[in-house]
Amino acid sequence: MQTDIDPRNLIGRKAFDRNGTKIGTIDEIYLDDATGVPEWAAIRTGLFSRDAFVPLEPSELIEGTLHVPFERALIKDAPDFGVGRHLSPQQELQLYHHYGLDTAPPPTFPDHDFGKLAGTEDADA
Repeated sequence: MQTDIDPRNLIGRKAFDRNGTKIGTIDEIYLDDATGVPEWAAIRTGLFSRDAFVPLEPSELIEGTLHVPFERALIKDAPDFGVGRHLSPQQELQLYHHYGLDTAPPPTFPDHDFGKLAGTEDADA
C-alpha cells in the first residue's frame, strides 16, 4: 500500500474484498512497532459485529476506498484480538498465517566446528 498516506485519513473509509463486495468500514489502523508504517486495518464488518484485521501491505487504496485482495469469508474468519489494544508479535504472526502471508523464518546457520574449547588442548602439544 502507499506508505505516504496518513493512517488517520484511512479511518472511516469503506473497505472491499477482492470481488468488490463491501467488507465494512475501517475502524482503526495499527502501525508497525519498529518502523511506524501502517501495517493492519481493523475493519468493522457490520453494525453489531466485530472488527476484522486485514493486512495493509497487499491492499490498495483506490479512489478513497481500501481494496483488500482476500475473500470476505476469509476476512470475517480472521482471528479476533479485539481492538484498542496493541497486537503482540505472536498475534501478528497468527494473522499473517491466516492470510497465507507467512513471514520467512530467520536463516539457520550451519553448526561449524570453530576449533577447540579453551582448556581442552592436548597434553602432548
